[in-house]
Amino acid sequence: MTTSSIPQWMKSRIVPDEIDRYLPASGDDFIPDAEIVRLLAVEGEPPAARVRDILAKALAVETLTLEDVAELMRVRDAGLWEEMREAAGAIKHKVYDNRIVTFAPLYLSSRCVNDCAYCGLRRSNAAMERRVLTMDEVRAETEALAGQLGHKRLIVVYGEHPESGVDYMVESIRSVYEVKVKTRRGVGQIRRVNVNAAPMSIAELKILHECGLGTFQVFQETYDRRAYARVHPAGTIKGDFRWRLTAMHRAQDAGIDDNGIGVLYGLADWRFELLAQQAHVHEMERFCGIGPHTLSFPRLEPAVNTPFAENSQWQVSDDDFERIVVLARLAVPYSGLIITARESPAMRRRLLPLGVTQMDAASNVGVGAYADGQQKQKGERQQFMLGDPRGLDEVIREWAQAGCITSFCTAGYRCGRTGKCIMDLLRSGTEGKFCKLNAVLTFKEWLDDFATAATQAVGEGLLAKELDAIREQQPQVWPAFQTTYQRIVAGERDLYF
Repeated sequence: MTTSSIPQWMKSRIVPDEIDRYLPASGDDFIPDAEIVRLLAVEGEPPAARVRDILAKALAVETLTLEDVAELMRVRDAGLWEEMREAAGAIKHKVYDNRIVTFAPLYLSSRCVNDCAYCGLRRSNAAMERRVLTMDEVRAETEALAGQLGHKRLIVVYGEHPESGVDYMVESIRSVYEVKVKTRRGVGQIRRVNVNAAPMSIAELKILHECGLGTFQVFQETYDRRAYARVHPAGTIKGDFRWRLTAMHRAQDAGIDDNGIGVLYGLADWRFELLAQQAHVHEMERFCGIGPHTLSFPRLEPAVNTPFAENSQWQVSDDDFERIVVLARLAVPYSGLIITARESPAMRRRLLPLGVTQMDAASNVGVGAYADGQQKQKGERQQFMLGDPRGLDEVIREWAQAGCITSFCTAGYRCGRTGKCIMDLLRSGTEGKFCKLNAVLTFKEWLDDFATAATQAVGEGLLAKELDAIREQQPQVWPAFQTTYQRIVAGERDLYF
């Protein structure tokens, strides 16, 4: 496509009917701005009895109301805050057990037609190197991730540009799945590809669905309409607030029932963002029958030649960021919570016991950087700067020392346990116990194929405890599980329940 034809491509992206059909007859949408402002204006700490009632509701894996979340926001009593932190950890253990899922981001393109003030990839940023990976380059990146590091899950990320449209997405995802690399004892391959991309039409989403994607993520960035307009210029695709807001409706109608939403914290008042996101959760539950599979918490980070990212008046402190994560865990007890390598190692350690279920590791957000062997970050090649550039082996060892087992499991998605099926299992607490079996199998597989001696020693110690727990807590499945586990020990791979 020529440069002169890009404006015409941009005009064709938004389908007005695929916004309007999801809005009430009044023309309003489902983010109740006035109600959120009213709730945030309430002063005074809620009674302790009321806080504990809300915590009991969350512990029963019930979605909280906007008023519930707003009341928890006002808690300042140190004792009650500690009860909230403990409840967040207890919910995570009840729903997900002690598993932590890991993945890596794979940026496939840095061309973008949008001009978001906070983003290093914005079209007006002349300091950014622009690139769209060829399929050979996609396969080379995948070989590095699956063959050298041992990743099994990726989140592939695309700029919004005709060179990385739906046809390119489908071809690149299929290229990722095709790669198989010989490892120490088995074969390294990516078993699940999640997608972080711009909102798309139903027709395009149906095409994307057919190629075997996992979760489809679209982050609203900010739910504050005035802030949204300030950072997303009019006349760009991303400048249309409601096209983005209704992205998950279209995904569901296209058959993609595993969806993730999120906020880029630092663009507006975090309290408004969290309540608005909760309203989005309620709408997904109403429209889809299920809420988001994941909630993500990217925090505004520095980017080359992007002063807005360092000077925003809404920068979120570490203490407030912890509060956001705890409140979100309580507000949507069944959703996975993703904390990325945008955060520092210290911050990720701090948040790990508070309900986090997924973290990336050995991440590199430079386009083509895995195969290039790029060790140090290069601002001109990446959307933002990472806070935790540590390798996968080191991070997994740290998690194991903290009593968390790293899960590389992708079985549920390949067995059809998605959408409402997995949500029902999560709400009942069944999924955590069931997925523990596959977490142990995949963790053993990764230790034998990729771990250093130090990580192997720590990991085997944790595995011994996990095996004892499975034998004691799930005696009905122990004989079959033990047989499968021994097959992994003997060198078989990709076995799951």
